[in-house]
Amino acid sequence: MSDHTEQRKLAAIMFTDMVGYSALAQRNEKLALELLAEQQLLLRTQFPLFDGREVKTTGDGFLVEFPSALQATQCAVEIQRGLVARNATQPIERHIHVRIGIHVGDVVHREADMYGDGVNIAARIEPLAIGGGICLSDAVYGQVRNKLGVQMTKLDSPELKNIELPIEVYRVVLPWQQQAPVVATSRAALPSKPSARMLAVGLVATVVLVAAGWWFVHQSGKATKQVASSPSASTSPAASSAAPAADQKSIAVLPFVNMSADKDNEYLSDGITEDLCTALTQVRGLRVPARTSCFVFKGKTDDIQKIGQQLHVATVLEGSVSQSGNKLRITAQLISVADGFHLWATNYDREMSDLLALRSEIAQQVVAAMRVQLLPGEKQQLEKKGTENPEAHRLYLLGRSFWNQRTGEAVKKALDYFEQALVKDPNYALAHVGLADCYILLPEYANVPNKEAIPKARAAALTALKLDDTLGEAHAALGMVRENEWDWQGAEAELRQAIELTPNYATAHHWYSILLRGLGRFDEANREIQRAQELDPLSPIINVNVGWVQYFQGHYDQAIAVFRTVLELNPQFSWAHFGLGAAYLMKQMHREAIMEFQTIRASVGNTPSGLAELGCAYGISGRVNEARKVLDELTGFLQQGYEVQSDIAQVYHGLGNREKTLDWLEKALEAQGRWTLELKVNPLWQDLRSEPRFLALLKNVGLEK
Repeated sequence: MSDHTEQRKLAAIMFTDMVGYSALAQRNEKLALELLAEQQLLLRTQFPLFDGREVKTTGDGFLVEFPSALQATQCAVEIQRGLVARNATQPIERHIHVRIGIHVGDVVHREADMYGDGVNIAARIEPLAIGGGICLSDAVYGQVRNKLGVQMTKLDSPELKNIELPIEVYRVVLPWQQQAPVVATSRAALPSKPSARMLAVGLVATVVLVAAGWWFVHQSGKATKQVASSPSASTSPAASSAAPAADQKSIAVLPFVNMSADKDNEYLSDGITEDLCTALTQVRGLRVPARTSCFVFKGKTDDIQKIGQQLHVATVLEGSVSQSGNKLRITAQLISVADGFHLWATNYDREMSDLLALRSEIAQQVVAAMRVQLLPGEKQQLEKKGTENPEAHRLYLLGRSFWNQRTGEAVKKALDYFEQALVKDPNYALAHVGLADCYILLPEYANVPNKEAIPKARAAALTALKLDDTLGEAHAALGMVRENEWDWQGAEAELRQAIELTPNYATAHHWYSILLRGLGRFDEANREIQRAQELDPLSPIINVNVGWVQYFQGHYDQAIAVFRTVLELNPQFSWAHFGLGAAYLMKQMHREAIMEFQTIRASVGNTPSGLAELGCAYGISGRVNEARKVLDELTGFLQQGYEVQSDIAQVYHGLGNREKTLDWLEKALEAQGRWTLELKVNPLWQDLRSEPRFLALLKNVGLEK
């Protein structure tokens, strides 16, 4: 055909695209070009075997014309078959995956190119084919459905950009692939007479297992692993240079959006998000960033690729919750970080009056459909962690929402909600864990004496374990209780058990790191806090504790770098100011240290927070009168019932009064505060470690070795 002639004809049009090429080119251009050349060679050997004519390349893909729909589809199947065989001999970083879309329609040949609606439709169908997949328009499906010997499934009414007429799209299920389920969106798919279990929880289980099932069906086998398209190095606060790229079996659950007119329903969307995070962590082999990292993006419209880079994930689950009267709608979408395409989406419409549903039965239905193999204990955990009382679950979700805010008032509100949940269902194990977690934080955030709070935390954690001894969260809470009781061995045993039962629970790794660093086991502490950071990369408190491990080892410059990074994203986060000031003080940067502690004092109101550090810095820098004024303030707080004995000791230490320092440290020991775990490793006390009285303090709390 001459370059200057124009011809209209009916043709089968194929569009191909190499999955993840752009992301790979940004990370490793040399490898991307090598794989592109290999992909082009493989495809070009197949086209002529089925009378295909290459019209043009489209960067990392092809536009190809075939004389029939059958030949085009046969060619697509053979292309995918060849890629599967090739990938089986290659390391995962050299895998090649191609999406293929095929349509039959009118085309216009003009100047060696091809135009028309038929071309446009084929181009819009191609992105719907997941990596290693083939999608066909209904026109193609009608011609090949009984001629290929492969299964085909209809997609749920996809919207094709700039294509006005509705077009049905079918996915070819290749022999080496498992069929993705058709997700039911009507009540008819559920048991006709559900017993009293939570509908909201059932929906969560369905979304979790469908999303996880989709992931394992399409990602775990050799034939379906995508070209390595993980994000580049971490951009999360304090992330180490060795932070891993996105694991292909990884998913982040972004905060579901509350679409209800009543903004008080925020707890419902937040609670469903948290339930999804919790349930997905129970799927073996799937890495799920913790709630605190995911909720950083609440109310934001960040690009999916940016979110994926910060959280080190390959996929993102997002959605919305809308309640109108007695009607509840939940939408959910699974999105690929590499290219932003929707991999799966569905809606759930239910009655709020039917808030209880058969969670286990729904989960089992989805597991059967997805062919997901859960570990034996995991199905039991899905049931044991729930409650049959919808109001108890609602109250529990409210409690968790407030607990995660980590302020004194919020923790008190959380405690109240957990108590209300237990009135509704005294056997709700997770609500007992919530109580324990609140009592653990109250001394630190709300000035509740340790001697009052920790026994209550112990009782709540033990009750939760009596109801369900497989709860990793309960073991973690009990570990913190043991730590506050100076039972270091017992604390370690419980935290290790928590990690064994719930390896993706970032808080357990975080708390275990704090224990290990206090015992002087810094290498282990570093490993645990880095693991916590991997699981919860945007958690301010976890990232701050990355810096504190460096501080306690005497690596002050590294600690300063970490604390500064945290403050870049969280300027008001007081624990980063504490760390930065402490590191400055150890480097004799007195003016900078005082500024950090003054920043804390300006934000905490009428509490003693930051006074000890400020007074100590005043004393060390020679500002004696100001240090003594701080002592007077701390004495006033002591008379109000605040446990500030160790704070007073710190100011006397800054003033160089060793005897008074030791006197107040001994008084502080009687209050049994958590600060005692730092006695052995805090460089602030370095010049006291040869003092007999200080050695006696270490022996009293079991830290002499």
